Amino acid sequence: MGILDSIKKAAKDTFKTVATDSIKKATEAVANSAASSPNQAAAAKAAALVGSKAAPKELSPAEVEAIIEEKVKAKGNPSNWKVSVVDLMTALDMNSSLASRKTLAAKLNYSGNDADGSAEKNMWLHAELLKALAKNRGEVPSNLL
Repeated sequence: MGILDSIKKAAKDTFKTVATDSIKKATEAVANSAASSPNQAAAAKAAALVGSKAAPKELSPAEVEAIIEEKVKAKGNPSNWKVSVVDLMTALDMNSSLASRKTLAAKLNYSGNDADGSAEKNMWLHAELLKALAKNRGEVPSNLL
C-alpha cells in the first residue's frame, strides 16, 4: 500500500469516526430534549430519525473539485481535468487509454452511438465520472477501476 493509499484510508477512517460521533451527539441531544417533552413517544421517534437522516450525503460539485485539485496539486503536473476526461482519469490514477475509456463507458451504461474517443462520448464520460465521485464521497468506485 502506497503512501497515498495510507492517507486515503486514514482520511476515510477519520471521516467515519467523526460522522458516527456527530450522529451519536445529535441523537443524544434530541433524546435529552425528549425527556422534557410532554410527548415523549414523538420525541423518541425524532431521535431515531436523526440517526437515519445524518448519514453521509453526496458531495457537492465544489467538494469534488477540491478533492481533485488536491490530487492534481500533489502530482505537480499541469492538468486540464475540468474539461478533459483523460486528464481527469489521470488525476484519479486511472488508466486513461482509449480502451480504458471504452470499458468505463460500458460500466457506466453509455447508451449513445458516438464513436469511441469522440468529443461527445468523452464529455459524457467526464460528467458521469464526476457524478460517481460525488456519490462515492470523492473516491473512484471500485467497480470503475
